[in-house]
Amino acid sequence: MAQRDNNGDRCKSGCMATHSEHRDFWERRLAGDWTESGVGYRALGRPFNTWMYRVRQEVFLREAARLDPGGRKVLDVGSGTGFYVRQWGRLGAGEITGCDVTDAAVERLRSRFPEYRFTRQDAADLGTWKVGAFDLVSCMDVLFHITDDARYVRALEEFARVLGPGGGLIMSENCLQRTEQRGQRQVNRTLGWISQALDRAGFDVVRRVPMLMLMNAQVDAPLAWRKVWGGMLRAAAVTPPTGWLAGAALYPLERRLVRDREESPTTELLVCRLRG
Repeated sequence: MAQRDNNGDRCKSGCMATHSEHRDFWERRLAGDWTESGVGYRALGRPFNTWMYRVRQEVFLREAARLDPGGRKVLDVGSGTGFYVRQWGRLGAGEITGCDVTDAAVERLRSRFPEYRFTRQDAADLGTWKVGAFDLVSCMDVLFHITDDARYVRALEEFARVLGPGGGLIMSENCLQRTEQRGQRQVNRTLGWISQALDRAGFDVVRRVPMLMLMNAQVDAPLAWRKVWGGMLRAAAVTPPTGWLAGAALYPLERRLVRDREESPTTELLVCRLRG
């Protein structure tokens, strides 16, 4: 659905949003900004996010193509603006279905992609679909916004339920190798916790690769670097023209880094297979 506005920092009261508050927040946000910035790093503005999503697209297409999606049934969970729905179409997926927790997204997705089916559905409750209804599931920039651990686990279990044996899951996460970070609307969990949750749901992680390196909040870096680099990015993107220039300058370096590095201090892409 969307990427971070915070860096996993705890809210002042130490609270976490309830599920209904979470849904209402995204309903308002996507109703007001159904663009790359609405589903991206909002503080950096749309021009910078446009460059960031070019990198995301390249990584996703490269990794999703390895799942051999041609002619297969795909479910995209948390479709947002339909960015990854479009990528599945480019890869030749046979039947594409999308869902989102917000009415604002679903209504616009139906208009933008009349050839596909969209429904309002929560990641932790995919009861609309039967066991083994899909060959592939994607869930991009959604799971770290599920602040309740039990709901997170249920989401993975739902992905496993709607996939057939050997089905593929492609998802983005932050996979911290430092201490978990809990905020009001985002939880950056550890790689160990995420790996265990996937294993218990029946998934094997086939690959884990960087999706971004520098063009996003450095959630798995030392605190000083997180704050310095985040401040530099926000300063560079203070206006749309400077944001565009900053994105254009980082883009070629970012493309090289996500190809050459094995791990990332920010968003990573996980490709998983359902056992059985």
